[in-house]
Amino acid sequence: MPISVDPEGNETHALFELTDLDGHDVLEIGCGDGRLTWRYASRAAHVTAIDPYEGSIKRAKASVPEVVRDRVDIQRADFERFAASSASSAFDTVILSWALC
Repeated sequence: MPISVDPEGNETHALFELTDLDGHDVLEIGCGDGRLTWRYASRAAHVTAIDPYEGSIKRAKASVPEVVRDRVDIQRADFERFAASSASSAFDTVILSWALC
């Protein structure tokens, strides 16, 4: 039997109550397989989703919904290296959910 993660949408509701993502450039640290990414990506202007684990990144890339494919960039990267090569001003919002760095 498949496991349904957050079928009531509590994570998404909480996220939308905490921040306005409409038109924002978002960095998601620890995106895993993208299960949260797909819930908010249609609101953002662009999403850069990073995770250090190749298996997670492969699953995320394989499951990108067509409707957000043009606005989501999924990268295998750990935060420390990513931050060293990125300007902090490149993102309006940063999401860190269920990740330990």
